[in-house]
Amino acid sequence: MTAPIPRDIPELPAIPRTHALLPSSVPASAVVPPVRRPLAAVLRLLLAGTAATGVTLALLITDAPLRTLSHFSLQSNVLLAGVTLLSARRAWSARPPLPSALTGAALLYITITALVYHLLLPDPAPRFLATDPAATSPTVWTTLTNHLLHTVTPVAALLDWLLLTPPGRMRLRRAATWMLYPTAYLLFLLLRAQLITPTTPGRYLYPFLDAEAHGFKHTLANALLLGLAFYALAVLLVTLDHVRPNPIRHRAKTGFRLQPPVG
Repeated sequence: MTAPIPRDIPELPAIPRTHALLPSSVPASAVVPPVRRPLAAVLRLLLAGTAATGVTLALLITDAPLRTLSHFSLQSNVLLAGVTLLSARRAWSARPPLPSALTGAALLYITITALVYHLLLPDPAPRFLATDPAATSPTVWTTLTNHLLHTVTPVAALLDWLLLTPPGRMRLRRAATWMLYPTAYLLFLLLRAQLITPTTPGRYLYPFLDAEAHGFKHTLANALLLGLAFYALAVLLVTLDHVRPNPIRHRAKTGFRLQPPVG
């Protein structure tokens, strides 16, 4: 037999209902102050200087600067120099990094420059097409210029991406957007050739897009294959960006789960 419960005991307050805390990903910049990265800034400044040097040399040693600037390699190096210079400034001043849509595009275009130069252009003279289309043998300056534009700068850009940039920032949906410039450039090459006198040297900047030698249908097929290959390369870069290890290992003790630091 149980004793009766006294009626003069005051009512206890209701225990508030607790909700389970859900894990969330909080940007590091929201809870910790931004960090200057002087080493990354200096290295990116050197990369921008290398790209700018290659472009400057190409313009100085040619008699046709407008034709030289029509090359994809020159344009991709100019873009990379500008993007890398802005990235260096942001790393030095502890500002947020540039959008991955912009840095990814610059990386893709400079990679295309290197692959086309080393895989599709025949030896020996056409590989030095950035200066004189009638040249039959390279000079010291043309050799240096082409190595800067097509080898040194692309390799340095890839190393900057792999060693100084956190992974997972590129988005697959950007791959189609990145194709707008290469597609427009291919159309520009074909239109440019139609507006130039057929006897003009260097009418077609690239031998695999020479409609006189291969026929217009074959040239269009080559352009289509190049476009598909460039898109596949863009998808590959995005995939690698999401599976590669994080070279930056800063951890802030904030009690929050932080995203990888950016810079």
